[in-house]
Amino acid sequence: MNRRDDRITAMLAKRIAASDFPSAVYLVAERGEVLLADALGDAVREKESHSATLDTIYDLASLTKPLVTGLLLAMLVERGEINLDDTVSGYFPEFNLDDKREISIRQLLTHTSGLPAWRPLYLIAQDRKDVLQAIALETLEFQPGTHVRYSDLGFITLGFLLEKLSGARLDEIAGREIFKPLKLNRTFFNPDKAFVTEVAACELGNAYERGMCDETKARRYSWRENLVWGEVHDGNAFFLGGAAGHAGLFSTAREILRIASQFHARLTELLLPETCALFRTNMTNGMEEARSFAWQLAETPESAAGPGLPPASFGHLGFTGTSCWNDPARERTFILLTNRTHARKLPFANINSVRREFHTLAVEALDERKAKE
Repeated sequence: MNRRDDRITAMLAKRIAASDFPSAVYLVAERGEVLLADALGDAVREKESHSATLDTIYDLASLTKPLVTGLLLAMLVERGEINLDDTVSGYFPEFNLDDKREISIRQLLTHTSGLPAWRPLYLIAQDRKDVLQAIALETLEFQPGTHVRYSDLGFITLGFLLEKLSGARLDEIAGREIFKPLKLNRTFFNPDKAFVTEVAACELGNAYERGMCDETKARRYSWRENLVWGEVHDGNAFFLGGAAGHAGLFSTAREILRIASQFHARLTELLLPETCALFRTNMTNGMEEARSFAWQLAETPESAAGPGLPPASFGHLGFTGTSCWNDPARERTFILLTNRTHARKLPFANINSVRREFHTLAVEALDERKAKE
């Protein structure tokens, strides 16, 4: 039976009091069994108030990358429908350019393609069908395969690849291949309006992204000014209809655990056990970060894993304040959900130190528990 850990709860309560974020939900599991969990703070604080619970639905932001895009692509690799070293230009003629012709699926998955981290595609492209061309026309920041540069654009491209191969929208593919088989009822893109009061709220308007844009171009765009609540926070994902390869997924801590378990060799229901080796294998040796198939490895210097997780652990963060890390050797999963963009002014708090402390305290609690058994 799961229970809260007083040290973790107290640490997070302190950070809520310091205004790092208005709510926090955590869940720690071993071999798929929830051992530690708690919810505290306010999932919604502005206009109306809703306390966070273990069933609160969070905008997972970039956790979409591994939990949906990465998992779906691993299924295709396993089935022999794609190869990691296939070139993107082999699927999309837009990439048949001198500097991008040899970019591979592997390079997009490991953020080594050379594509920029971010661009306001909603200011560049006329509509969804122009986005892939807009990405392909971006200037590369380095020769593909030589550096790690985290890139939303790369995963947006992978989302389009999944759609091209399946002939369906990404949300439809994820529903068919992941959500339905795992019997997930509170995991989706574009939450139904009936769920809104159960969703943690995000930023008031688009002040953060607007501040990243050229002001001349920004003046011509119809920015969201109301509270972003029940719809995706990320501007590019919103422009793409709420479902994209890099962002758009909403879920709860318990249902994230169901998806995260698919990356553990002895727990997975959707993959062959041997496929799970992809997620703990360093594919970027000698580069700035240790990256595996859609995940960052804990051996990356100054990663949010902290010293409590072994180097082969793999995890990912979400801009809205979410994170999920997995220790494959001990089959442990660590989930921390916050809504750090809600009910606070810019700049948003950098909560990597909170994540590291959470992992450290959680590992101590699990090890103490095991020692008593």
